[in-house]
Amino acid sequence: MKNRVRECREELRLTQQELAFELGVSRQTIISIERGKYDPSLGLAFKLSEVLGQHIEQLFHPGGDQQL
Repeated sequence: MKNRVRECREELRLTQQELAFELGVSRQTIISIERGKYDPSLGLAFKLSEVLGQHIEQLFHPGGDQQL
């Protein structure tokens, strides 16, 4: 799944560690999400959208070739 987590995190000037702390997950989880290696649970996706100030649809896109 494609996502804009890294872009949105950087716009807020948050480190991966700071975001991980806010969400109650490991930094490795944030790294995996940003790289598209791990699809977060729905609950975590909602937390990400809240912390990053974005709608879920703005953060994640299930398509392969389509861009966000």
